[in-house]
Amino acid sequence: MTRRLAELKLPEIDRITEASIIIQPVGAIEQHGPHLPYNTDLVIPTRVAEELVERLGDELDLWLLPPLAYTKSNEHAWAPGTVWLSAHTLLAVLDDLGRSLAALPAEKLVFLNGHGGNSSLLNVACRDIRLTHGLQTFLMHPMFPPDQGGESAVTELGMGVHGGHDETSLMMHLAPELVASVLPPAVVPERLAGNRYVRFGGPVSFGWRSDDFTDQGHIGDPSDASTEAGAVLFEAILGHLSTALEEITRFVS
Repeated sequence: MTRRLAELKLPEIDRITEASIIIQPVGAIEQHGPHLPYNTDLVIPTRVAEELVERLGDELDLWLLPPLAYTKSNEHAWAPGTVWLSAHTLLAVLDDLGRSLAALPAEKLVFLNGHGGNSSLLNVACRDIRLTHGLQTFLMHPMFPPDQGGESAVTELGMGVHGGHDETSLMMHLAPELVASVLPPAVVPERLAGNRYVRFGGPVSFGWRSDDFTDQGHIGDPSDASTEAGAVLFEAILGHLSTALEEITRFVS
């Protein structure tokens, strides 16, 4: 039986209980350089969420919502085809989502976010939804963004924040037909590499546009990405998020 909430019929909605966990994939439609599609940040969290629900849905009582495609992508607003919402609009959408889902018996809502530019607002939304609508809210990422302290390939000097090795490898595994046959060379902001504080992932953050660092669109090193690396990474992601979801089932606020 389906575990996609949108596929339920009205008499079936009582399958959702207080123990259910609602998963909302959150993506983006934004340029991803010369080799990856605009929907990269949508494909990855959607496929991860689908696989988690497929593997653990019955055990952990997981329910999948349709993904949010248009979000906070204005660091790529310079690139035609990028579709982005303002911070005000996205927060309003997330609040409306929380208000709607609070009508269900489920007490827990998980945002599975594939775009690092959403993270700050999603953290704000998690707390506001908790306060306003009573839901227990959680924010997870398939990969923790390097500009927020996550890891990236050695050749990226810790700053593979967009269209780099890992993201490219994942897309080669999940949607190879959407990836260019020739991968571009590395684009890494080496002038930041020696900084202790002011760098991607450093303790001092900064406002940035992707074209501050490159006119190619990507920031990272996709040159040696591979389908094999993507498959290994995908399973690792499923492993750590499965553990996280198990902890969420036991979480009491």
